Amino acid sequence: MSTETVGVGGLPPIGPAVLTMGVFDGLHAGHRAILEAARSEAVERGVRSVALVFDPHPEEVLRPGLVVPYLAPPAANLSRIRQLGLDWALAIRFDATLRSLSAEDFLAAFAPALDLCALVMSPESAFGRNRGGTVARMRELGLERGFDVVVVDPVVVDGEVVSSSRVREAIEAGDVATARRLGVAPYLEGTVVAGEGRGREIGFTSATIRFDYVPAMPRPGVYAGLASALSDGAMPLQPALVSIGVRPNDEDDGAIVVEAHLLDFDGDLSGRRIAVELVSRLRDALHFPTTRALLEQAQRDVVDARRALAAEPPSPA
Repeated sequence: MSTETVGVGGLPPIGPAVLTMGVFDGLHAGHRAILEAARSEAVERGVRSVALVFDPHPEEVLRPGLVVPYLAPPAANLSRIRQLGLDWALAIRFDATLRSLSAEDFLAAFAPALDLCALVMSPESAFGRNRGGTVARMRELGLERGFDVVVVDPVVVDGEVVSSSRVREAIEAGDVATARRLGVAPYLEGTVVAGEGRGREIGFTSATIRFDYVPAMPRPGVYAGLASALSDGAMPLQPALVSIGVRPNDEDDGAIVVEAHLLDFDGDLSGRRIAVELVSRLRDALHFPTTRALLEQAQRDVVDARRALAAEPPSPA
């Protein structure tokens, strides 16, 4: 199934379907409730389940110049939706044309590729020009056009509704535990580039990661994590110390660097795409006057990381 972004008129032939739409960034607990409702509703009706994922983030189109950091790259979000069992997960281009459509024309534009049987929404969701596609309006339109509206109540954790903005706030604060309770393991994915060999000084294979998207960057510090190479199987899941911030002993030039120090792997990952899931925050970023001081702290970090990883299983995603 393609990961390319298509226009509103570029959907493949799908046929009768249950549809849900959104950004679905990170697939937090609220997203999964909506997607599971779409999947189960489609199974019950004997039709296809479809998630349309807006790309780019609608806020970037509505507020030019704004850059919304992603909890996971768009392709990873699509892949995770498919892993949940939906038949179709498609990226649809959110642009001025789509923004200008009324909710009624928005849905009509999907025909004849998609024959809408049911639309799955949250109580507060709305789409189309001036957010006219509310639950109430869709119920009216459904009576006219022959589709149902299924409303999924929001998921509440720690007394508050789960949302992508809430997850981002937790991650930016370095609060890995809260992000995971909300259903999102902090996740970073990118290509390994040449570093300065600092990891070798302290006995690790290190991977400096370059990003081709704007990630929701965790607060600088050292984290216990799990790293894996994507697509080519060059490296099985590995325990890692993940350093976020400026390189040790460097003056702060303002550039944030993400380095995964692999605890049990020895090999060259240059040019490969890897993913890192953060499991626990270990400490703040520190400045070390000597390599010896750095090595001593790294040894303590390894003990703490293995303990944290043993206590917390990896995310199913």
